[in-house]
Amino acid sequence: MPTIPFANELRNLIHSGIHRIGQLELQTNVYGYLYVICHWQDAELSTEPAFGGLEVHEGPADARDISTYSEDGAYRFTKGQTNLKRGWVMTLENEEELRQALDQFYPVALGLYLAKRDGRLEVENLRDKLNRQTGMYRFARTISDAGAQQLVQQVCGPAHQCAKRILWQLDDQTPLDDSEASRYNGIPENFPEAQAIPLLCREACNHFVSECRKAAKAEFESTSTSHANNS
Repeated sequence: MPTIPFANELRNLIHSGIHRIGQLELQTNVYGYLYVICHWQDAELSTEPAFGGLEVHEGPADARDISTYSEDGAYRFTKGQTNLKRGWVMTLENEEELRQALDQFYPVALGLYLAKRDGRLEVENLRDKLNRQTGMYRFARTISDAGAQQLVQQVCGPAHQCAKRILWQLDDQTPLDDSEASRYNGIPENFPEAQAIPLLCREACNHFVSECRKAAKAEFESTSTSHANNS
């Protein structure tokens, strides 16, 4: 979908009452700016005079830098982590600037949401993802179903700083076990669903694949040790 239709869709969503995506609060008509975004916990500050002392960024250019590191300086290996730093506000002139900013904070999140809404979203299940791995990650495909199910509960969901709703299964016949991670709706802080764009996970991320490799290796070593002890 071209960027202008995306921007138009974004305007329509905001007019319908949506004002949250991930940890971002989206505000309209603040001090002459059509759109202002900030961390949701700074929303009240951002409407005060001089934006409440928040660091002001004009335009979307700084969105990538703001979203790269957490408050304590740790690298955010996925933009879906729930550790977006506070203390800033971004002023935007139009929907296209807003779209550009959101695509840095939460890459392709808007497109995934629209595709799912319209029934166009393609989901890749875990086994299909793992079977495509090459090189050192090829071993990840050997992880057991039980190991993969356990890993979802150890890596995914808000308890592990992931704000995305998991759409994939292990394979076409094997859904994820019921857990906080598999039930999570992709909207942090129990915010009303009608007022938010959820963050969606259409395929296992690189971090999860890496953890699959580690778990598969541990399973292999455990089995090898057991066989050696029984021989």
